[in-house]
Amino acid sequence: MRICEAIKRMIESPVNSAYDINHMLMVHAFASSIGKLEGLDEHKQYVLELAAVLHDISCPYLREKYGSAAGDRQELESEKYLEDFFSNTDVDDETVNRVIFLVTHHHTYDGIEDPDYQILVEADFLVVAQEKKLIEEIIRNTKDQIFKTETGKKFLMNILLRGAI
Repeated sequence: MRICEAIKRMIESPVNSAYDINHMLMVHAFASSIGKLEGLDEHKQYVLELAAVLHDISCPYLREKYGSAAGDRQELESEKYLEDFFSNTDVDDETVNRVIFLVTHHHTYDGIEDPDYQILVEADFLVVAQEKKLIEEIIRNTKDQIFKTETGKKFLMNILLRGAI
């Protein structure tokens, strides 16, 4: 499966709103750029980009079921939607399992060791911080506590803290 095919399927999904689609596209763009600028190998980059496209796959269902798509619920319930998404595709089991891990952990900020996981967390935060208009103090604390990639830190400073430095 090519990344553009995954994006197309997410855009064409009748459950995804314009907000969901725009959020997915922005997270994918940041994850793709950070991964490439940080020098991920081709397979890690592919896994990262698939995870970025699919990271909120459960959100429309959770909002309908619970009235919100809280991160802990996403981490608990995303796997079944991912398994359905990947059924009848050419994506190998190892890749599917890694994408499932990344998606079901992208709201867990401790114990991050692998670059694809780190970059997904950073990309999602870059988008969420803009969407929620987070205050400077929260952004700075997140930068200091969670961001590890040089590219992610630079993006955060140039996009979210420009003028606040």
